[in-house]
Amino acid sequence: MAFPGALNVRSRPKRVSRGGTIAALDVGSGKVVCFIAKVDDPGSIRVVGIGHQVSRGVRAGAIVDMEQAETAIGTAVHAAETMAGEQIREVLVSLSGGQPESQTITVETAIAGQVVNDGDLKRALAQAHNLNVAPDAELIHSIPVGYTVDGSKGIREPRGMVGERLGVRLHAVTTAANPIRNLTTCIGRCHLGVEGFVLSPYASGLACLVEDEMDLGVTLIDMGGGTTTMSVFFDGKMIWCDSIPLGGGHVTNDIARGLTTPLAHAERLKTLYGSAIPTVSDEREIIDVPQVGEEEHAQANHVPKSLLVGIIQPRLEEIFELARGRLEASGVGKLAGRRVVLTGGASQLPGMRELAQQVLDKQVRTGRPLRIGGLAESVGGPAFSAAAGLLVYALQQQTELPALAPLVEQQPSGWLGRVGLWLRENL
Repeated sequence: MAFPGALNVRSRPKRVSRGGTIAALDVGSGKVVCFIAKVDDPGSIRVVGIGHQVSRGVRAGAIVDMEQAETAIGTAVHAAETMAGEQIREVLVSLSGGQPESQTITVETAIAGQVVNDGDLKRALAQAHNLNVAPDAELIHSIPVGYTVDGSKGIREPRGMVGERLGVRLHAVTTAANPIRNLTTCIGRCHLGVEGFVLSPYASGLACLVEDEMDLGVTLIDMGGGTTTMSVFFDGKMIWCDSIPLGGGHVTNDIARGLTTPLAHAERLKTLYGSAIPTVSDEREIIDVPQVGEEEHAQANHVPKSLLVGIIQPRLEEIFELARGRLEASGVGKLAGRRVVLTGGASQLPGMRELAQQVLDKQVRTGRPLRIGGLAESVGGPAFSAAAGLLVYALQQQTELPALAPLVEQQPSGWLGRVGLWLRENL
C-alpha cells in the first residue's frame, strides 16, 4: 500500500553500479543529517559528502512546522552536496516518529509434497507483500525472519526441502500515515524524492551492532533528541521495535525549568557538566547558571553540580524504566538476551552506560557506526548512527538483489520497496 505522493515509482528497483551515488537523510528532533556516499567495490561504500544542521520544526520525530523543517533539511542537504561536488535527487530517509507498531505473523502457501523452489517463495512473499493494514497506517517494513515447512520452525533456507505447506514468518512494522505524508511533502519541497523509509532503530542497529550480537540476541536503544527508539535483533534479523516519546531534549527542558535558565544555556550545562549518575565530588563543584531574562553575568546563580545531576538522573531513569517495561511486554525479552547497545546523541552523557545497567539489569555498551568508510571523527560518534545505518541498509540491498536472496526485505514504496515487485515479476 503506497502512500499518496510517493515519488517516481518504477516497476523495477534502481541499481547503483560502482561509482554510483547513495544519499541518506536522517531528520531528527535534535538535528538533520545528510550523508552522500559512493559505491566502491561490491559491498563497500565511502562517504564523500556530509551535512548536518540543528533541527527546526520537528518534534518527537514528526514535522510540526513545515517551513522551518524545510529550511533545516535544505541546509543540511546543500552542505553535503557542496562537499560531495554533486547534486542529489533522491534520499533514503530514517523514521524516528510515527508511533511504530511491531508484530510477527506467519503466511503459508501449499506446495503439495513437492520440493520448495523459487516459485513457492514467490507466492509466499507475494502474500507477505499484500498484508492489509489500517487506512490510517503505513506498512514500513515487512521482514522475513524465518521459514517453516509443515510447521517445523527455525528454517533459514527452505529451497530444496520437501513438504506440504511452506510458511514465512514476518516481522511487520506499521506507523501512522500522516507523519510520513508530512515528512514526504517537506522533503519534496526541497526538490528531493524519497527512495524509501527505514525505522531509525533498525538503521542504527545495522550501523552499530556486530554480527554475533545480531545472531545471539541484542537490544539496541537509540536515544535521540525527541524520541528514544528500540529494536531487538535475533538470528541476524530485527524481530521487534518500539518508540518512546522522550529523549535528550526533555532532559534539556528539565534543566531549563529546574534552574530557570535559557534552553541554550541548559543544553550547554548538560553537555559540559551533565552526568547520568552522581559522584562524590559533585557537591564541591560549583557551576554558573545564567538566569532567564538576566543580561549581566553577575546575576547568574552559583549552584553545586549535584543539583544539575539531580535533575538529569530522574528523567533518564524514567526513559530506561519505560524501555524495560516495553521490552518485557513485547514477548521477545528472552530472545533479546542480556546485551544492550546504547547509541544516539543523547546516550553520550558520562555515566549513561552505568545507569542503563542498573535499571535494565543487562550488559551495556555504547555503539557507534562500524561499517562505513570516510567518516571523520566528528561525525563518527553515536549521534550519527542512524544516518550511517541508512547507508548500510542501502548497501545490503545492493548486494542482495543480484542473488535474489529470499530474505530480502520488502517496502511499499521507493526502489528499496520495489524489490517486492521485482521478485513477484521475475522469480
